[in-house]
Amino acid sequence: MSTTENYEQLIRMVASLGRNDVVQKIKSFNGRFRLDFTDEYLKGLSLDRLKHILFAALSTKFKKPN
Repeated sequence: MSTTENYEQLIRMVASLGRNDVVQKIKSFNGRFRLDFTDEYLKGLSLDRLKHILFAALSTKFKKPN
């Protein structure tokens, strides 16, 4: 699968999620860096903003480490 196809699949997956699922995935993100948001902060964000954060975090898994 090409990188473009990976990104497209990731976009579709994130777009299909509801608020609770997005928040849970942000809170349980396991990547090269840690996401550390309070519940209060996440609660104040729009669903679009939450999805943007999740997509940005997950998309880093497609990049090769230096």
